[in-house]
Amino acid sequence: MSWLRALKGKGKATDKYASPSGPPPDLAPPPEWQPAPETSYTDGLYADASRDEYESAQRFCAENPPEPPRLLSSAAVERIDAIGCRAWQLEVPRTPRFRGQIYNPGADAKGGNASVVRVVTEAACEDVCILSDLPILAGLYDVHGKLGVYYEVKILRMDGLIAIGTTCRPYPYWRLPGWNRLSAGLHLDDLRKFFEDPDGGRDYTPALTRVAPGDTVGLGYAFALGTLFFTHNGVRLPDAFTGVYLPRAAHDVYAALGVESACECEVNFGGDVFRWKEGNEWAWRVEGHVGTLTGGPSGGDDELPSYEDVRRTRRVR
Repeated sequence: MSWLRALKGKGKATDKYASPSGPPPDLAPPPEWQPAPETSYTDGLYADASRDEYESAQRFCAENPPEPPRLLSSAAVERIDAIGCRAWQLEVPRTPRFRGQIYNPGADAKGGNASVVRVVTEAACEDVCILSDLPILAGLYDVHGKLGVYYEVKILRMDGLIAIGTTCRPYPYWRLPGWNRLSAGLHLDDLRKFFEDPDGGRDYTPALTRVAPGDTVGLGYAFALGTLFFTHNGVRLPDAFTGVYLPRAAHDVYAALGVESACECEVNFGGDVFRWKEGNEWAWRVEGHVGTLTGGPSGGDDELPSYEDVRRTRRVR
């Protein structure tokens, strides 16, 4: 029965808790911050733009804080209600750096598609960022159950550079998307992604090796996690950035198109069919989010009739 006595001894309580001798063991330190796995570059500041332009952009952002989100004008809301996604246009940059033409829907499309925005630049065009006149992500407007927003750019000619991205206002017009504050971009010459990155950006994905005339590149933003992604010829690519433009209610975000030298492209905000099929669904269209307040005609906040209301109606009949 020695085994029983040994078992009983294990159950006896001690008179006093004996603390371990010596100092407490060191806790394991938290894991160190690690950069994103993609290769990063540091040549952009000097290879893609001059130091003067970089420093002037830094001063611009320091002197001009981001604009708070705003309600659209009545005219803008009525225009969206009337023509939907075709209400989104691109603003012509008021700078001699921009050499070219922008043909918005409803204007002279020069034989192009009147449902999209056509941009044509000359060889003398310097780096410039072109913004949409209306935000594609609007902080004061409800998402109404939508998954996100999306737009596409079809490349017709790219002798220089085209970049597709987003930004908040104000943004230094002489800087390409992704180089400065609250701006993201995919540069189609080296296929690197940028977010507030004035250097050389980071490699995006091995799934994208080349963009040529005839190709279509899209940009999407998913509301759930603040995820920004790109598509190529209708295929969704890996997420580029997560957790950007959050909290959503604090930002009005605009489409941003960067151009340099002789280029030609068409920007589609949904006035024409997207190559990325999911983008054609209501859940990804900019209309129904921007310009539509909670409880509006496109909202999901209208109260359904109660059970008692339904019974009362039936009795009346």
